[in-house]
Amino acid sequence: MKNIGHSIADLRETKGLTQADLAKILNTTQSAVARIESGNQNVSADMLKRISKALGKNLITLSPGTVNVEIEGGNKLSGTIETNTSKNGAVGLLCASLLNRGTTTLHRMPRIEEVHRIIEVLESIGVKVEWQGNSVIITPPKKLALNKIDEEAARRTRSIVMFIGSLIHLLPKFSLPQSGGCKLGSRTVIPHFYALEHFGVDIKTTDKSYEVTKTPKTPEEIILYESGDTVTENTLFAAAKTPSTTIIKYASANYMVQEICVFLQLLGVKIEGVGTTTLKVTGVDDINKNVSYTLSEDPTDSMFFLATAIVTNSSINITRCPIEFLELELLKLEKMGFKYTKSKVYLSENGFTKLVDITTKPSKLVALHEKIHPSVYPGLNIDNLPFFAVIATQADGQTLIHDWVYEKRAIYFTELEKLGADTVLADPHRIYITGPTKLKPNELICPPALRPATILLIAMLGAKGRSVLRNIYSINRGYEKLVERLTSLGAKISYLDEF
Repeated sequence: MKNIGHSIADLRETKGLTQADLAKILNTTQSAVARIESGNQNVSADMLKRISKALGKNLITLSPGTVNVEIEGGNKLSGTIETNTSKNGAVGLLCASLLNRGTTTLHRMPRIEEVHRIIEVLESIGVKVEWQGNSVIITPPKKLALNKIDEEAARRTRSIVMFIGSLIHLLPKFSLPQSGGCKLGSRTVIPHFYALEHFGVDIKTTDKSYEVTKTPKTPEEIILYESGDTVTENTLFAAAKTPSTTIIKYASANYMVQEICVFLQLLGVKIEGVGTTTLKVTGVDDINKNVSYTLSEDPTDSMFFLATAIVTNSSINITRCPIEFLELELLKLEKMGFKYTKSKVYLSENGFTKLVDITTKPSKLVALHEKIHPSVYPGLNIDNLPFFAVIATQADGQTLIHDWVYEKRAIYFTELEKLGADTVLADPHRIYITGPTKLKPNELICPPALRPATILLIAMLGAKGRSVLRNIYSINRGYEKLVERLTSLGAKISYLDEF
């Protein structure tokens, strides 16, 4: 019953309902809903059916990773869609909240699987987390109960490793479950260990956990072993409450790192060089502030809808696009023949991120002669590269995509063949895609990685006929209400559940 209860809580939160809201729909009490969600009350088949209808999911057959969608593709889309806030920004900020002894309020928090997992972990160790609309209010306890950590939730997210940079300021010794999340080959956490050892942190790994100890040490300069997003964030957390100046070199300047910098500055941490690969961080001995921060927009969400518009040959308006993290992507698309207009720049609610509105136009694309490859910011975003694979199916000529970052991700791109694409896998990192091809419908199972899963969904939207995409948990990790948002643009897509 506990697993069913967790599923009910997740789905309720995703729909933006409180326990009282669901109780009213079910004609029961809030305390009864609370008992059901905690697994402390037996639930009849009739009640499960009623809850299923209220939440729009079949809970009788629901288990993690078995949500399916049905798409009737080949239809043009129209209308306006707003760019959502990001998974990567959200989880980093949730981890950063552990630095603050005061109350942290985060606005426009996405209700996605990855966020739910991190919140489950925070709540299990004693942190009070309250949803108010799309805002999350985080109040830490006087003492964390790490011995009560929700190990299942922790192992389902790679972001758990980012707890280390915050927790070292609170505990001289602790243990965290080994992390999971996206399965993209060898995604090593060794760079985290190398960075944090400068702060006197020693991390030993077992089959199931990270065993962390800290002895006082004050670094002056750190050269990151890898210019990764999460390792930069972890190092920032470690430096934030080290009352001295730390120079971090070869830092990532990606969107989620810049967002963390803006948030830490709000907490009183001085950071110079935001948006560059060298950060100068002057930490503070203690942070005890009641702060509010509004999350920034997600460039990969904007890119999802740009790719969807291209593949469906549609004209749509995408608002609140973080332009500084889409400039190179748009330039490459322009050179392929993509036509669009954009508004003047305006600022996000955080007062830092620059936004534009983009209106797409039906376009005939031509493949680029040069390979398309990702790089650290300000290069083409690593998470945006997969979108070029599905876009390439509609471009005249042969496109070479070189996904050098991940060991296996390019292999997932060959799944597009099952939807009519013409692909040749040169090696685990390089794939040739020849277009334009007429995409065809099919029934597929989602790969266990977020971005490769989304490009199959986009291809299905462009394939005339009925497609089914099964086990979309990997998509729900990073995208909030994607089915509903696509439906608002006229897409014929729905959850495949029978009641």
